[in-house]
Amino acid sequence: MPDLDLPGLIRRIRRRADLSQREIAAATGIPKATVAAAEAGTRGLDARALARLAEVAGLRLVLVDGEGAEVAPMDGRAVRDEGGRRFPAHLDTRHGDEGWWHGPHRYDRTPVIYTFTRHRRRRDERRSVRGGTPEDHQLPRPGDGPAARAAARQAAARRPARRSWSAGARPASSGRPATGSAASARRPATTSCSTTARPPRADPGRTRRTACVAAT
Repeated sequence: MPDLDLPGLIRRIRRRADLSQREIAAATGIPKATVAAAEAGTRGLDARALARLAEVAGLRLVLVDGEGAEVAPMDGRAVRDEGGRRFPAHLDTRHGDEGWWHGPHRYDRTPVIYTFTRHRRRRDERRSVRGGTPEDHQLPRPGDGPAARAAARQAAARRPARRSWSAGARPASSGRPATGSAASARRPATTSCSTTARPPRADPGRTRRTACVAAT
């Protein structure tokens, strides 16, 4: 990528804003001598001052990658340490109870809510497992404290046991008599038979006929 052409940027800003050096200095509160020296290339300019110059012309400063896509700054709402300081930008943050060290003071020091992986090798190992470099540091969420996370892990461990017990339990009988088609399916079949005799004039040698009907 080419080096930053600061004089050319300031001239572009002034042309877009249609302002002289004296006028743009008055509009931004930046000394005219500072604007003139930066435009001449004899001194640099603070990024915040350059952003103020650009704002007068309706422009803003951004970062872009090699393909020209804008790259957003890191999120200012990301987690911080116990003193309210930001974690190192090049390292990855994690919950304090993840990988809590096993040194001699493991139990006599209060675990922190958030921490970071200090060694690049371990950081890269975690990245390879988790699918690459996180875009940003994590944002704080409710339940991030060590006690709340421990309670959540205990509750999650109890759920499989409850599901296994529910799957093996047999439904209790209600004690009510079955009705309808279910009762018919369980009722044993009965047979009803009737015997009819021939009239007196019929051949006495013939036997009686018996009709049986199976009832369900």
